[in-house]
Amino acid sequence: MGKFNTEVTINQSIEKIWEFWNDPKHITQWYFASDDWECPKASNDLRAGGHFSYTMASKDKQFSFDFEGDYLSIEWHQSISYQLSDGRKVITEFIPHQEGYQVRQHVDAETENSVEMQQKGWQNILENFKKHVE
Repeated sequence: MGKFNTEVTINQSIEKIWEFWNDPKHITQWYFASDDWECPKASNDLRAGGHFSYTMASKDKQFSFDFEGDYLSIEWHQSISYQLSDGRKVITEFIPHQEGYQVRQHVDAETENSVEMQQKGWQNILENFKKHVE
């Protein structure tokens, strides 16, 4: 199984970045990879052992799926690691940067789509997050 990384630098406080990353009312505003998709609902139990679920749906209502998993560890304002329902692991780091904070993700790739395609989708979601926070 391959791996890939994504990252973005956000010119905001860690408090705002953390809130917008983890609060379902914000997650629904940015958790999608392209403008023809949306996130109509999200739930998030942010604690080790807690569960999250984000519904990703095409705006034309033709496709939808739940992106979900369980948290492995939470280091407040520093990192979040979780395991997706298909067994892949993701680590998200929040790293101080001269222009604010860098959000960096380390993702286990799935085998159905190319690593490049997956990385692009995850990167697009991070770019949406940056736009929403800033």
